[in-house]
Amino acid sequence: MPNARIAIFTAAIVLSAAPAPAQTPDLAAIAADGGCPGCDLNLAEMREAALPGADFSSADLREADLKSAALAGANFNRADLKRAEMERADVTGANFTRASMQGADLEKASAANADFTDADLRWVDFAEADLAGANFSDADLRNVHLRRATLSKAVLSNAKLDDSDLERVDAEGADFSGARLRFSDMDRIRASGANFRNADLSGASLASADLREADLRGADLSNANLRRTNLSGAYLTGAIGLTERRLARACGDEKTKLPEGFSIKPCGSGGTD
Repeated sequence: MPNARIAIFTAAIVLSAAPAPAQTPDLAAIAADGGCPGCDLNLAEMREAALPGADFSSADLREADLKSAALAGANFNRADLKRAEMERADVTGANFTRASMQGADLEKASAANADFTDADLRWVDFAEADLAGANFSDADLRNVHLRRATLSKAVLSNAKLDDSDLERVDAEGADFSGARLRFSDMDRIRASGANFRNADLSGASLASADLREADLRGADLSNANLRRTNLSGAYLTGAIGLTERRLARACGDEKTKLPEGFSIKPCGSGGTD
């Protein structure tokens, strides 16, 4: 009998430790109710769900499958979306303020004009996503993957983007004022007219970047890689950590505003390569 009791006890431990199975929520009921705020949707199967404008505020959506879901205008305020699968989802204009989204996959998602203010977006995959006009103010984007994403007119003021991948991003007219971009990969970024005022770009790689008419006043460019960076018409007055040796690798034009005592070579007809 003692051995039988031990076996039963061990089986009970194994069963209690087993992960909860993925659930398939009643999408029709969620649509009828206008969402499911505060619901437990951990591991939920919601692929290709059509729930535009739905309210998922404070919901638990950890590791939920929302791939290709139609969620334009949805409310994810304070929701838990850690490791959620949202590849190719349409979250245009959605509210992700203060959401926890570490490790979520939004590759090729449509998220134009979405609000990610103060959200935790560490390690999120935004590769090739449409983030035009999105608001990332005060968000934590450390180690985020944004390669080839669209960030035109997006707001990233005071965001943390340390060690992020912004290679070949379209960030024309974006606002990075006061943002932290230390050691980020910004090679070949297209950021003409972008605002980097007082941003921390120390150690960032800006090789072959297009920074024409960008505002870099007060930005920290200590140890930044400026090889073939196009600074035509850019404002660099008051920039910190700039050296002649590093600036010699970049190019500009007669409209480039430099700190007193600095000079820059003219860009060729081909611009950056």
